[in-house]
Amino acid sequence: MAGAFAFGTVIPAGRGHRDPGGTGGTGGSRAPSGATVSALPVVGLALGLAAAAALAAGHWAFGPHSLLAGTAAVCTLLLLTRGLHLDGLADTVDGLGCYGPPERALAVMREGSTGPFGAGAVTVVLLSQSAAFAAQPPGWPATAAAVTAVAAGRVAAVLAGRRGVPAAAGSSLGAMVAGTQSPMVLVGWFLAVTGLSVLATPRPWQGPVVVILALLCAAAMISHCVRRFGGITGDVMGAAIELTTSLSLIGLAIRP
Repeated sequence: MAGAFAFGTVIPAGRGHRDPGGTGGTGGSRAPSGATVSALPVVGLALGLAAAAALAAGHWAFGPHSLLAGTAAVCTLLLLTRGLHLDGLADTVDGLGCYGPPERALAVMREGSTGPFGAGAVTVVLLSQSAAFAAQPPGWPATAAAVTAVAAGRVAAVLAGRRGVPAAAGSSLGAMVAGTQSPMVLVGWFLAVTGLSVLATPRPWQGPVVVILALLCAAAMISHCVRRFGGITGDVMGAAIELTTSLSLIGLAIRP
């Protein structure tokens, strides 16, 4: 648990290996083991509560459904995670957008600079998340939606590390976590997040459907990355987190 918070947040908790950079994620960040990946949804629950608190403060300051309130929630997540997963999203999209064999795509992801595809993806995700947070009705539904969406994003990280998914060549973080997540861990977190999602919308079926669809989209992206890169990297995990969080927030914002 301490390792999960050390890797997934700015909290200096726990001990662990240092990721030397490259396809594993941002240089110097703590690299997770299989056990810390299993605990990442707990980190998502805590981060979701922090985002919900910022959203509530924004509602109080700017009024319901204010884009500034949604932006406050997104900025809180950025500060608490140091943008780690957005960096992974940008690198993954740049890798997917280049031509050539897997080695060429992985080299692009290791370069560290962000190309037009990556910059565009980050812009869309930040705008979508801000607007989706702002669209949540004030009060308990907004809190439940924030916690559900951010935790579901971390369940996508567990999904990326499930058994049978290989690591891409040269990815130190991917080698540490690929294939480490058992079906029981994945199913347990899936049931927990879908159960929580029932509280986020007035229709009890909507939340579970949204989470299921978001995780299916993440699974499809992960499978495509495995075909394109030869396996997963830490960047792919970050991209799965941001994709699932964004789709969950958007789906939970839909009202009858």
